[in-house]
Amino acid sequence: MYSMTGFGKGEYREGGLTVTVELKSVNNRFLDLSVKCPHALSAYEEDVRALLRSRFARGRIDAFVSLSDLREKPKTPRIDFSLLEGYMNAAGELKERFPAAENDISLSFLLRLPDVVKFEEEAGEDGALKPALLSACEKAADALGSMRLSEGERLKQDLIAHGKEIASLRDQMQARAPLVAEEYRKKLTERIQEYLQGKADETRILTEAAVFADKCSIDEELTRLKSHIQELYRIIEEETVGRKLDFLIQEFNRECNTVCSKSNDALLTSLALKMKNEIEKVREQIQNLE
Repeated sequence: MYSMTGFGKGEYREGGLTVTVELKSVNNRFLDLSVKCPHALSAYEEDVRALLRSRFARGRIDAFVSLSDLREKPKTPRIDFSLLEGYMNAAGELKERFPAAENDISLSFLLRLPDVVKFEEEAGEDGALKPALLSACEKAADALGSMRLSEGERLKQDLIAHGKEIASLRDQMQARAPLVAEEYRKKLTERIQEYLQGKADETRILTEAAVFADKCSIDEELTRLKSHIQELYRIIEEETVGRKLDFLIQEFNRECNTVCSKSNDALLTSLALKMKNEIEKVREQIQNLE
């Protein structure tokens, strides 16, 4: 079971090339990816997204990529002929104004003029960048996944504890429910005997008690709650549980609300309200799960 919150960092470092990827993850209903790359790596942004989509199902994940490239790269000299022509035109104007000056222009002299020769890196795709980026991203995803798993296991233990409390409250409800109708019958008998001075119709009292018991019966709700608790324990053993538990906790709430609406007993109502509190704690924790 995985949480949706965590942090992971991965780095590729070789031959002067360093690529660092940092991943930060927080809660989100769906998988929402944000990738920030330097310009030299922007062409591979979709590859990073594809890798993250293959590793994670839910959460807002921000990927921050940095690049340091200190490699010696082959460079090609480029001559700025426009600038060189400008120099030559200037030399011609000087010769016209100062004809006695010696013209000692040579090729080596021209190549030494400022900005005439520029060395540019050879064009073409750098084959080392994409593997370096994906390697760093894999390491960051591994670290993030490990942290999300660790946090998920902690949440799992918390959910188990809440599940046990819900099961305990459900058992207390089951023990209390049969007594409610009997207590109602006794109170009804006492009131009728008091009002009618001992002339109560026992058959009528039993009929009224039976109607009350049927109206306030929570047997079906308790049975479904037991089934939901078993399903909770089953689901939390899976890896991706968030959406399933989100649906299941709605079913918990529905049954508990029905118990509250049917209950005509202070103790049952108190137990149901305590259960609703535990269910809400579970619901809050589920929002953190992938």
